[in-house]
Amino acid sequence: MKKAMAILLAAVLALACTACGGSKNGETKDRLAQIKEKGYIELCTEPYFAPYEYVDPNKSGEDQYQGMDIEVARYIADKLGVDLKITALDFTAVLAGVADGKYDFAISAIAYAPSRAEAMRLSDVYYSSNTGYGFIVRTEDIDKYNDLDSLKDAVVITQSGSVQEALYNQYINGACKEFKLVANMTDGYLAVAEGKADVCICSTASAQLYADANGGMSIPDYRFEVDPNMNGACVAMPMDDTESLAEVVNQCIAELKENGQTDAWYSEYEEQAAALGIE
Repeated sequence: MKKAMAILLAAVLALACTACGGSKNGETKDRLAQIKEKGYIELCTEPYFAPYEYVDPNKSGEDQYQGMDIEVARYIADKLGVDLKITALDFTAVLAGVADGKYDFAISAIAYAPSRAEAMRLSDVYYSSNTGYGFIVRTEDIDKYNDLDSLKDAVVITQSGSVQEALYNQYINGACKEFKLVANMTDGYLAVAEGKADVCICSTASAQLYADANGGMSIPDYRFEVDPNMNGACVAMPMDDTESLAEVVNQCIAELKENGQTDAWYSEYEEQAAALGIE
């Protein structure tokens, strides 16, 4: 009997120790602490949306990634005292990667949207554009496609996973000849230029840069009615264990906006992208 009790007591003690150890090892570490421990912060971005981010063909490695968003990411990394690691992805993969916690943060001209705010932690707005969302068309069609009703005979295209796709679903939703999705916005602009689509739903600021660089394309006056927050770009982070990281990110944004740095970077990289012929 004593032997049986001793075995039972040993088993109970072993279980208790295992539980204690499991609790200690199972603690989730704050994301900011993880970043500082590994010595770098990993950014995911889709580098095909100048002047927010683009690839400079004259550079290599991570230096090839240029633009306002890359500068914002570097500023945050410097503030944390860590290196910046950049991973280039399609836009849908950017959103999925940060929502799933695979990457530390995403900076990729990510506009506020309620669905995004539910899936990931969004920072304060670091850059706002008052040009809004509209269309880019071939110049000869600027009077043909100038409102929603005119799209009934148009092939409409935009970027998968974007706010522009959400605008299509909200305002058009099948009331056009055909609807297509592409991996990045530049492919949408190119499809219109080549006659594979008639209208690309777009951020008009970025589309104007493409039109200026390539010719033959124009921006009609029509603008979608949107929540003003959707005209601003945010930093996206995983939802879990990122409260302290978000505090630092928002502190950086406040500093950059106070001295007008994001506006300056936007203008700088708009000029540089245009000089390189990058849309």
